[in-house]
Amino acid sequence: MTIGVIGGSGIYDALSLENTRTEEISTPYGEPSGRVTLGELHGRTVAFLPRHGKQHQHPPTDASYRANIYALKAVGVDRVIATNAVGSLREELPPRTLVVPDQIFDRTKHRSPTFFGDGLVVHMGFAEPYCPEMASHLATAAEEATNGETRTEAGGTYVCIEGPQFSTKAESEFYRSQGWDIVGMTAIPEAKLAREAELSYATVAGVTDYDVWKDDSEVSLEEVLENAAANEDAINAVIERAIRTMPDDFHSEAWSALEGTINTPTEAIPKETRERVDLLVGDYLD
Repeated sequence: MTIGVIGGSGIYDALSLENTRTEEISTPYGEPSGRVTLGELHGRTVAFLPRHGKQHQHPPTDASYRANIYALKAVGVDRVIATNAVGSLREELPPRTLVVPDQIFDRTKHRSPTFFGDGLVVHMGFAEPYCPEMASHLATAAEEATNGETRTEAGGTYVCIEGPQFSTKAESEFYRSQGWDIVGMTAIPEAKLAREAELSYATVAGVTDYDVWKDDSEVSLEEVLENAAANEDAINAVIERAIRTMPDDFHSEAWSALEGTINTPTEAIPKETRERVDLLVGDYLD
């Protein structure tokens, strides 16, 4: 198995990878946010990629989501553990809580949500945006790795906003009224693209703030950075545990997610489109 990890430099720096090497991957969707670092952890091959770049230079809207997922697929990844910093929409999920969500509500506006198009129509199911098998495994790893010292929450809805601005109070109160749990800027289109690439994908999200709904706590970059740094040790422990205990007989329905989803006859797909998506759907078009 090859396990992909998407996160910030603080995550990679703490992973005790052995026999590391970096690969610079070119993709039909541009350059990834950074080089892919490959190494070994507990006998498993791990591929790490920084979502926002090594120096956090890519904002949420402009991060290289398609290139990042394509690059991980290109180096043989079949499952992905992602990390996110999020705001809490619930009193009982205070900063420094870890959440493994199982649902997403998409409020982004300016992002490319698919690898396809240009003469190739694909309609894929996305009712369960996070792979249930991977999310369950991550939730168990979170509970075991933190040993009660960090609050963890299994399940919940992540509402993904465009950013880079934080929410207005009206938006934050609306999200709460819908019963959603956490708010962030990076779940979409990453989760959609991971499903299109047939990767088993789930995330562990670290709560950094209460967004802007709470009268005595209005989100600021300073607070986000301080709590994100405090969350790193717990998140790293969860990732390490999840990798170490990944079952050898792990199976995900995401690995056949493209089956029956292609709505365009193979002979009608332009040659250049077929070449671009060959890594992703070549087996279904032959």
